[in-house]
Amino acid sequence: MAAVTPPAIQLEHVTKTFGSVHAVRGVDLTINVGEVVAVLGPNGAGKTTTLDMVLGLSQPTAGTVTIAGASPRAAVDAGHVAAITQTGGLLNDITAADHVRLIAALFGVGRARADAVIQVTGLGDFGKRRVQSLSGGEKQRVKFAMALVSDPSLLILDEPTTGMDVGARRDFWRDIHAQAAEGRTVVFATHYLEEADEFADRVVLIDHGQVIADGTTAEIRSLVAGRVVTADLDSAEAAQAAATALGALGRATVQGPQISVQCRDSDAVVKQLFATTAAHDVLVTAQGLEEAFLALTGAAADGSEVKP
Repeated sequence: MAAVTPPAIQLEHVTKTFGSVHAVRGVDLTINVGEVVAVLGPNGAGKTTTLDMVLGLSQPTAGTVTIAGASPRAAVDAGHVAAITQTGGLLNDITAADHVRLIAALFGVGRARADAVIQVTGLGDFGKRRVQSLSGGEKQRVKFAMALVSDPSLLILDEPTTGMDVGARRDFWRDIHAQAAEGRTVVFATHYLEEADEFADRVVLIDHGQVIADGTTAEIRSLVAGRVVTADLDSAEAAQAAATALGALGRATVQGPQISVQCRDSDAVVKQLFATTAAHDVLVTAQGLEEAFLALTGAAADGSEVKP
């Protein structure tokens, strides 16, 4: 009988409290080897606390966390887990390449491994420059290279593309998927919902310390019924008046002369727009991941709370 491979990450009935604050409330979560999983949630939802427990930086108040069947601390010490964080971790007076070689020395894997990682991650163009002269996106590239040195089976990414332009962001995710294709598991937290939509195999949505949705982006979107109607009007004032008039038919938002209405009956919204306004360039689309995020958590795409 073939041996059963344990999940890359297993959380069972995990809770975490800080005094009277319940940051994580009974989370059950299984992430399998080779998956690329986005963890989303508003600020303060508990996602960072959850990832901290996966990295062994914090212990659960109750429940268990295992990485490939081992404790997080043991997995990290063995080099099986690596993380890319949004801030910290680099020394300004050391070159990009020397950061990677230093990590290789610490893990005892040799300079050849460091040089191979430098080549794979594209540090060759700026490897000889000191960190203090690098852009935000280049610094994230250095962290990516450092994370790969120990040949980890699990990568935890916290806002990994902060500071990158559109092209660099796409190149980064191309490289991440190449790593996943080699069998690495990738778990990332991001405020860029389009990244989760385009690059994740699966989305885990956390709010108030609980997993409230878990599935592909298509499955998450399907949890929120309805469509979105957008239209342009002659002025911002006209768009605001239309939003007020359409209040009973859906949730209307206004940006300049454009109105956007999340609704269940898009036909009724379009009919009223044409009957009572000078609307033009009307577009009806299915709910997107951003709309689902908003509806399921009551939070804006940047993680802030939506005010009633």
